[in-house]
Amino acid sequence: MYRVRVLRQITARATQGTLNRCVHSLQFASIEDAEGISASRPAKVQNLVQGEWIESSRWNTLVDPLNGEPFIKVSEVDQTELEPFVESLSKCPKHGLHNPFKAPERYLMLGDVSTRAAHMLSLPKVSDFFTRLIQRVAPKSYSQALGEVFVTQKFFENFSGDQVRFLARSFAIPGNYLGQQSHGFRWPYGPVAIITPFNFPLEIPVLQLMGALYMGNKVVLKVDSKVCIVMEQMLRLLHECGLPKEDVDFINSDGSTMNKLLLEAKPRMTLFTGSSKVAEKLALDLKGRIKLEDAGFDWKILGPDVQEVDYVAWVCDQDAYACSGQKCSAQSMLFMHENWSKSSFLDRISELASRRKLEDLTIGPVLTFTTESMMEHVNSLLRIPGSKLLIGGKPLENHTIPKVYGAIKPTAVFVPLEEILKDENFELVTKEIFGPFQIITQYKDHQLQMVLDALERMHAHLTAAVVSNDPIFLQEVIGKSVNGTTYAGLRARTTGAPQNHWFGPAGDPRGAGIGTPEAIKLVWSCHREIIYDVGPVPRGWETPPST
Repeated sequence: MYRVRVLRQITARATQGTLNRCVHSLQFASIEDAEGISASRPAKVQNLVQGEWIESSRWNTLVDPLNGEPFIKVSEVDQTELEPFVESLSKCPKHGLHNPFKAPERYLMLGDVSTRAAHMLSLPKVSDFFTRLIQRVAPKSYSQALGEVFVTQKFFENFSGDQVRFLARSFAIPGNYLGQQSHGFRWPYGPVAIITPFNFPLEIPVLQLMGALYMGNKVVLKVDSKVCIVMEQMLRLLHECGLPKEDVDFINSDGSTMNKLLLEAKPRMTLFTGSSKVAEKLALDLKGRIKLEDAGFDWKILGPDVQEVDYVAWVCDQDAYACSGQKCSAQSMLFMHENWSKSSFLDRISELASRRKLEDLTIGPVLTFTTESMMEHVNSLLRIPGSKLLIGGKPLENHTIPKVYGAIKPTAVFVPLEEILKDENFELVTKEIFGPFQIITQYKDHQLQMVLDALERMHAHLTAAVVSNDPIFLQEVIGKSVNGTTYAGLRARTTGAPQNHWFGPAGDPRGAGIGTPEAIKLVWSCHREIIYDVGPVPRGWETPPST
């Protein structure tokens, strides 16, 4: 034990020296600065496998989403180059890199890594580096990108020190006789995979990755290639903070190559965050060994008690249009009690939407829908009887966003509630447009059941908001809905998932959470029961008759 303490002290001093150097030079980073990435100074993204950063035979060139200029080269693994990744995962046993009976010092090590990473991200130079890097690949305002870094930093703080081993807390129950006890333990899956989308290139992969590691798993991580440079740099920071390089493999590839890796490497569990269509395919391919945090067509209901109109309008604008609507928690449909239409509410959300400008990235490129496809959707909705355009509905002007991406003004289309519920319209109206777009409708007191019927028919149950301080109204809506992260009360929102509460869908046994101890334990560990039965055997025991 003395030797272990000495080694830990030496490691801590060495790591502190590294941290001191990084304060001034960002020694962990393989790029000089985010804003300097350009066609003349392109950044390169590598792969990590079996503890080594490697390059593949194929390079995919990414274009700047703001001007179409090629600016990042990603080394993408093809299907002939998967063997090292398959071999790496196969080396991890089912009982994981650590568990309550094996290598428990790793719980402490990961707590120390979290402490150092939290400190690093608290440094203005490091925080600004990641904020601006996020902006380069997933354009959003500085404050929105900084919020992602802040949440990640707070998450590391939450799981510093002893908090990692507390995730593996067990329990014991007395047995039937002396010497018998049953103990429940949280057990890792062993080799696991994580697949994350483009819209939160730091927060989602870091929180899921660290949760997987905390519980004792070995991870192969794939982040959407459009934004993978952010997580590549974060892994380099984590290595500087003491994370063993062999704990995580990082792969860049297209979807079919990643699918083949999953089928050949057979991870014991895969976490997928992204589209429902891909999620359902993976669920079949992986025979159910998967957790999902998929699409969210998220709703908000404004109750009959109208108050603080300006504040509620501001929250609605943020929920629908911040990050250009590219959040899985973005407000997709707003059910507005008729009392709100008698206030200045609609005028206020229109005014707030008009403030958004490309210059400060409060509105920006949409990375999964083209302008034409979004405009086509708007026009289809406007053909529904009684529908009308409330906000936007026009392409952005005077920009250099490449045509492979979308660029429209913040948009809202009003559709009558009766029309929404018709079979021929429901699928169209509830189609998720991952951009600055929302449906607004209106209901009267006697139509609340129609609103609840609409909620019941929706298939994605991620976030929701019930804006009311009427406890009876809240009780009615919450009791007859299912969304996993639901905000209730006057200040209710649908977006802004922090690190201090569960974020994830409900109503699906495959649903995955993120951020909290409960989420980590649910997604990244399973229950194992060990029954100790050590005796003594009763004095005078004799072999009983067969039963």
